Formats: sequence, C-alpha cells, structure tokens
Amino acid sequence: MCGIAVIVSGIRIILSSLDPNFISPVPLLEQQTLFSVDDIKGVLRRRGPDSLGCKKVLLRSGVSSLSGEEQDVVALVEDEDTSEGEDSHMGGGGGGKEFIRELQFIGATLQLRGTSPIVQPLVDMSGNVLVYNGEIFGGIQMSSDSNDTEILMQHLGLCCSHVFSPHNKTHTSGERQRSVPELLSRIKGPWALIYWQSSSRILWFGRDAFGRRSLLVHWPTKEDPRFLLSSVSPHASVNESSEFADGGGIAKIDFWEELPCGVYSLSIGASGTGEDIIGEVLRHDWTDSKLKELITWERTSIQPKPEDLCASRQKVYSRKEDSPLTPSILMEPKLASTDCLLTSLSHRVMIALQESIMRRTALNTIYQATSVDYTNKCNTPVAVLFSGGIDSMILAALLDKCMDAKYEIDLLNVSFDGPFAPDRISARAGLKELQKTSPSRRWKLVEIDADLLKLTSETKHVMSLINPARTYMDLNIGIALWLAASGDGCLQDETGNDDICDRVKYKSAARILLVGSGADEQCAGYGRHRTKYRNGSWLGLNDEMKLDMQRIWKRNLGRDDRCIADNGKEARFPFLDEDVIRILLDIPLWEIADLDQPIGIGDKKILREVAHLLGLSEAASLPKRAIQFGSRIARESNRKNFGSNRAANQASAGSVTIYGNNS
Repeated sequence: MCGIAVIVSGIRIILSSLDPNFISPVPLLEQQTLFSVDDIKGVLRRRGPDSLGCKKVLLRSGVSSLSGEEQDVVALVEDEDTSEGEDSHMGGGGGGKEFIRELQFIGATLQLRGTSPIVQPLVDMSGNVLVYNGEIFGGIQMSSDSNDTEILMQHLGLCCSHVFSPHNKTHTSGERQRSVPELLSRIKGPWALIYWQSSSRILWFGRDAFGRRSLLVHWPTKEDPRFLLSSVSPHASVNESSEFADGGGIAKIDFWEELPCGVYSLSIGASGTGEDIIGEVLRHDWTDSKLKELITWERTSIQPKPEDLCASRQKVYSRKEDSPLTPSILMEPKLASTDCLLTSLSHRVMIALQESIMRRTALNTIYQATSVDYTNKCNTPVAVLFSGGIDSMILAALLDKCMDAKYEIDLLNVSFDGPFAPDRISARAGLKELQKTSPSRRWKLVEIDADLLKLTSETKHVMSLINPARTYMDLNIGIALWLAASGDGCLQDETGNDDICDRVKYKSAARILLVGSGADEQCAGYGRHRTKYRNGSWLGLNDEMKLDMQRIWKRNLGRDDRCIADNGKEARFPFLDEDVIRILLDIPLWEIADLDQPIGIGDKKILREVAHLLGLSEAASLPKRAIQFGSRIARESNRKNFGSNRAANQASAGSVTIYGNNS
C-alpha cells in the first residue's frame, strides 16, 4: 500500500466537461491554506512507511524561443532537497515578485514487490513523473521479481503523447501508439495513480474501475484555489472543512470528495491571452471491452423457470448435514446430470477465488523492506480480517491451500464486548473448524479487544481517515477496521479451550490483509436484498445488487482502504478480482441466491456451496453479520452518542451525519 498526492498551484482549472457550472477561482499570489505539504506527507507516511519522496514540476509561461509568438510551458523536475520549505508550494519566494506555478508530487511507499528498494515519485529520462498505489495482477507482463511501479513507468513512457478532446483534435500519424487510457484499461488489479507526461504537458490521474484504492480530489475553490489529489485527507482539512449553523446542521461542501472511478487528464497550456496558465480536465472512457462488460454488470440469466428452481433446490435438500460436499463426492456418476451441472458452478467459483488469492499472496514477490524474516516460520506474511463468518472462513481456507504449510496465518478479530461479541464467538468456532480441516497449519486467532469510551484520540484520528464519509455507520466501521488491521491484540489459546487461560500479547507483522469486501454485494448477503426481492422479485433483486456494485467505490472501498492502510498494511480483496466478478455474473441469479429460502441457506447460496466444498459445514450455515454489529461497536456507539440503542434506532443512527468535531 502506498500513499500518493499531487498539489497543483497557480493554474486556472477548466472543468466544463465534468461540471458545466464550475467556475475556477483566480490563483492568488499569496493564499491561505488549511494544511501544509508537511501535513500531507505525515498522513501519507503512515500508509507507506518504507520510503517517502517529493518531486516538483515548475511551470512558466513565456514566449517560445522557436516561433517568438506562441506561449509555451517549461517543465523542470526538482529533487525534494533542492526545494524544501513548508510554504514552498505558494507564490512569493524572493520578495514574492514571481508567481510560482507548479506541480508537487509526493509518494510514500509500502513496498511488497520487487528485489530493489523503490522511492516514489519515479522520474524517467524523459522527465515523466509517476506516483502509483496499486498492484498488477494481469494485463501487463510481470516477472516474479518485478516491481509494479517500475514496470508501469516503463509502459507509460511508451504511450502516445496526445489526448483527444473538443479543444484538441490532434491525432497521431503512422504506426499508432497505445494511449494512457488504453494501457490503464488493461491492468487487472487495484490501482490509483498520478502521472505527469512531460512531452504533452498532461497530468494523468485516476483509479481502477471498481475503486479498490482510495484517491480523493479537491477541486479549486476561493478558500483554496489549488487542485489537489491525495490518498487520504490531512487532519487539518477535516477539522476546518465544514461550518455548521447553530442547531441547524447545515454544512458547507466538504473540502475533499471521492474521485469517481476512471481515467482523467489535466492538459496544461498557456491561455493565449496573457501570462495565465490553464488546465483542462477531461474524463476518458475505458477502452477494454471485457472491462466495460464488468462495469455495466449485466447478468444474462436473472429470472428462473419453475423447473430451474426445482432442480436447484433439490440439490440443496438432498445434501446430508453430516456429509460435507467434496469434489470427489459431487462428481460421482450416480448423480443426475443436472446436479453435476449445478455443482460445477460452485467448483468454478471456488477455483476462481483460489486463483485470486494465489495472485494476491505469491510470497516470492514480497519485498523484504523490513527486518521481518518471512522465511522464518515464526512469522506470517498474510493475515485475514476474520469474523468467523462464511466470507472470512472461505478466504482463510483457500489461503491455506495457497501458502506453504510452514507459514502461520493470522486471523484478526476485533470485539467491543470481549468474549461475548457475536463475531468473537463465531471466530473461536471458526478457528476450531479450520484446525479440523487443516491440522498441519498453525492458525493464530488474534483477539483485539477495545473499549469505545477510551478511544477518544483514536476516534478523532479515524474521523480524518473516513473523510469525506461522515456518518456514524462509517465511523463505526472505520474504527473496527482500523483496530483490526493494526493486528495488536492477544493470541487465543491454541488448544481451542474457551476457558479463561493465560493470553499472550501479540502484534501481527503481516503486511498483506485479505478482506471479504464484495461478497455481500455480488451474492445477495444484505438484508435489503431480501426486501427488494420480496417487493420486486428477481429483477428487483438484480437491480439492487447492480446498484451495490456500481457504488461500492464510494460507499465502502475508499473508506476501507484508508482505514486499513493507515496501519502500514495493504488490503486485498479476492472477491473483487476481475475473473471472480466475471464468473459470478455468468452464473444464473437463482444459483447465486435464492431468497425464498431462510436466512443462512438462500442468501449467498453459491458461497455456502463453496464452503461445503471446503469442508466448512458449520460456517456454511452462519447468517450475515456486518462488522459494526458483529463486533458490537454499533451498540456501544449508540449508547455513547444517543443514550441507548432504542433512541439510536428511532433516530436511524447509522445514517446520521457526524457534525462538527464530535467524536
């Protein structure tokens, strides 16, 4: 996980293609800002503890030495140590007579791939600058010892230096080079990037089509006319970005917003009417046809015929409770051909998930940036965010199949009610089931206990991480994820004994954290899916699931990325792998979920079949519990902020916005 940012100063931004009503403020020679460059560096450094770098591109408007007529922009890349200073991003300098226009890039790196240390931003021989937060799991050739950022920089350097827009009709002649949007459309895996293409004077930026990596944007305002991109918001921009009327709860527009998924360009040039430099922002379409299909999230088989449902349900009811499904049992000749066809669907999902986890945990690519020796079996390179529920149990069981038996696996579980929280109870039961299915593996259940009333400074810190999300539900989820990702807790008794015993303090050193995000959205795991099905049948259910997937970047993933990464850990989402999404879309909806069936059977039906394939019969029947309820932080938050659960429910506490500096 890395932290990336760019600060663009002294440029008038044209945003007409995205927002026709946007009026760019005039850049000021001297301006007040909510936070400094050092503030951004501080929050990014928590995400990328291995290295921190800063580069500048200075922009000047002047007469071209070639024509003597046209305005031109000159770019110069400076090293950080030649241009330090908290206020170096603002105009002034030497008496303040020269207006400084610049792009300042900041990159903090948590390096997990490659054999040599990397310091971002990367700068190539052509003066191109890249800060990148992501992994390449396909689409671009990667060797086991390669670093994603270096490989991507090489490919970006070969891209054509043209962008098509209403104001730029330029096109290439001769052999066509790949464009930046075309290259980025090919990448499989999560990413967010900021890239300065020196030859074209274009700043490219964006995030992957599902928003698995955070990228926040601040469009210029009168209060702060800079254009800003950052993985996370500095604390100062949270405390002072909103004003509220007394008792009215009316807020100004937030300083930051989640950048919508996509590829964007900021083309920088002289205005032609004076000394001003302008930048036109455009959004570019994805060019990969397969990726476009995933984004539209169209399923071919939505409404079943009666015989389809009958065959599907017959398979479920014919399974014996004490005889978990296995590949050998399911493919026996005595099974009807329809049953074989149906069971092959869960096999496909299981295989796709296993391959997804394999791509995300290939240990030969983990860069040894710290003193932790992952070749020593006392250490664990990969952990699972673990509730004991079906999603995390599947991830743990498949991770076991992907990793050498010499490695331990940390299972990170957070509770705000000690041993009594539902997620703690299911986690301990899940540990026993994993120990039965894979006794040769050393499983470590890391129990992370917390008291919400004592988390005053921590709560304020997490409020800055979830920004621009501002509801109590976001805060509760954020705190739970942040604490779980820290891995700082105690080890459960390895004998599986639930009685009180000596607990050993333990802090997980794993830098990769597998998270089950995307499973509920794709497999109808939320209560609202059942409501939509009752009201709108199969088409209504499909529409709700599609909506969930198309807004997951804004409601979930950016927030979750920021909270987990703040611990110097990297969240990876196997259920949101492109191939997994494709396979789940190819499966008929009634095989994904059958919400006429009871909770614990019909919801996430396909994943329950996968759990049985893995021998996880107990986990296969567990109902869905969101982390804020399973950990009981929602209950504690309700008592703290509303007085009681009843009062909180009457106020719909989860969707209430947190005003001011409340914690």
